[in-house]
Amino acid sequence: MAGIYIHIPFCKQACHYCDFHFSTSLKKKSDMVSALQNELLLRKSELQNQVVETIYFGGGTPSLLTIDELQLLIYEINKHYQVSKSPEITLEANPDDLIQSELSPRAESRGLFESYREIGINRLSIGIQSFFEDDLKLMNRAHNAEEAKQCLSIATQYFNNISIDLIYGIPNASNEQWLKNIEIALSYGVPHVSCYALTVEPKTALESFIKKGIIQDVNDEAAQEQFHLLIDKLETEGFTHYELSNFGKPNYFSKNNTSYWQGKTYLGIGPSAHSFNGQKRGWNVRNNTKYIKALQGNQLPIEWETLTKTDRYNEYVMTGLRTIWGVSLSKVEAEFGISYKKYLLEQANKFIEQHLLYIDNNQLLVTKKGKFLSDGIASDLFKLNQ
Repeated sequence: MAGIYIHIPFCKQACHYCDFHFSTSLKKKSDMVSALQNELLLRKSELQNQVVETIYFGGGTPSLLTIDELQLLIYEINKHYQVSKSPEITLEANPDDLIQSELSPRAESRGLFESYREIGINRLSIGIQSFFEDDLKLMNRAHNAEEAKQCLSIATQYFNNISIDLIYGIPNASNEQWLKNIEIALSYGVPHVSCYALTVEPKTALESFIKKGIIQDVNDEAAQEQFHLLIDKLETEGFTHYELSNFGKPNYFSKNNTSYWQGKTYLGIGPSAHSFNGQKRGWNVRNNTKYIKALQGNQLPIEWETLTKTDRYNEYVMTGLRTIWGVSLSKVEAEFGISYKKYLLEQANKFIEQHLLYIDNNQLLVTKKGKFLSDGIASDLFKLNQ
């Protein structure tokens, strides 16, 4: 199977914590959609003889696109690629876009959610982040707490497959408040929740505010405590913690994201989007103007890197340890050789002794205690390129 990711690089406003590529100006939106269409055409040979099972509109804020613009991109994919009969088509959306569009007069008199369904979108990923006003203001989100709740009340009437994003480790947010966030989310019956620790990325407004003492710094110990509260609560409610940041009920795991973690082929369309074909990784230029100009001249604004065997081993360890499927010792030996397996076990031994890793059925897995530390643990299992 293969997947297609389309990056929509526009937002109404900049969230204080975000370092993704986007623009708050929509002046080039029409040109961008045309460029995305052309990139889909020019790269169709890359997925030749592969079935596309997932289509993911990420961003930025894909819900800023009109129904017609989304439909046009889905049409282009169906025209140029071999798409499965029932692909998972996800749209990332912000509550304010969904609410304001649904409750105000629109050309699509059927209503926004019905229109999404009619063009083939069957999964929504809604950026809630928090149900508390103070949190949303600190993060500079475009929606308020009431819009978040109103959005889910309406969305769940039209879609069964809904994921929501929540952020923990927010300065001054108590454990009680974090648990309340989770309880409110669960009250809407959503089958998938993605939760991320608030991180301070370089050159973001959040970093600047912390340095100036305007906002309290992020507390890793508090974030770790809230992470474990999250796991306990969602697992009690029937969710599987199938990846470090993702929880899903049976049959509601994200097929798109799972394909990333399992090393399957995906095509990244749009400025800053990444692609992977098993042997090479590519990334598009991180600039809207340069991206559009290149595609207008039928040039692909992409750079490729051929991964070494060690690169591929390191990526497999990193992604595997983040998931419930772990790292297969048999696969390491078969794909990379006995020396890699021996190295992996030697490096893992100290973490096994600390009860952060364990081996079960020839799979190297992270314990509950080790989950919050899994990325750091994985980096200690990496090999240097030789």
